[in-house]
Amino acid sequence: GFDAVFIGSGAGLPRFMGIPGENANGVFSANEYLTRNNLMKAFREDYDTPIAHGKKVAVVGGGNVSMDVARSAVRLGAKSVKVVYRRRIIDMTALDEEIYGAIADGCEILELNSPVRIEKDANGKVEALVVQPQLIGEINKGRASVKTADTPEVAIKCDQIIVAIGQGIDSSKLEESGVHISRGHIEALDTSDVEGVDGLFAGGDCVTGPATVIKAIAAGKVAAANIDEYLGYNHVIDAGIELPRI
Repeated sequence: GFDAVFIGSGAGLPRFMGIPGENANGVFSANEYLTRNNLMKAFREDYDTPIAHGKKVAVVGGGNVSMDVARSAVRLGAKSVKVVYRRRIIDMTALDEEIYGAIADGCEILELNSPVRIEKDANGKVEALVVQPQLIGEINKGRASVKTADTPEVAIKCDQIIVAIGQGIDSSKLEESGVHISRGHIEALDTSDVEGVDGLFAGGDCVTGPATVIKAIAAGKVAAANIDEYLGYNHVIDAGIELPRI
């Protein structure tokens, strides 16, 4: 019964690597780890939702969230924090200040290492993250690809693994409704129109993947203007401010 619908659900569903052993006790998504520690006060043992504090922590990922996780682990008492990334440090999407901050906090960044499986002990607890060393491949769109090195796998001993490789959306119901999903996100034009579904618009992290708040706000404004036009109107929003000419 609606003439237009806007989807701005964000992208809060954690992604995992899909490797053997990922169901081991001691493996966390970055979402759960940061939410429980920062919002649910899991760092306090007297709270109802305590979280195990790893002493040897492996963090998988190369974005700002992985740096947040690594630095949080240090502050929660980890003796060793290793950030595992399959590309080079210069290819990381994390801000330089985040990377340098993590290194200054004592985190070690293991570049060019791709996780292949997680080893666990007899009780199902994380024992090691096994990685395959990588080599630099061809440059594609300014970023170096990687290829498997002809060297043996390496086992990184750890008692906790935190996966920070991005976030997506629960797209199953959307796909059933004919919404096009690409790489875990809604396919939408720059005008916020969702292709193939008349009257449906989308914007924010559910389209772009995790980004900044200001980009999500901008997407909402674009969608609002285009929905207004789609409904046959041409409203102009006046902020009541006159900017001086420079």
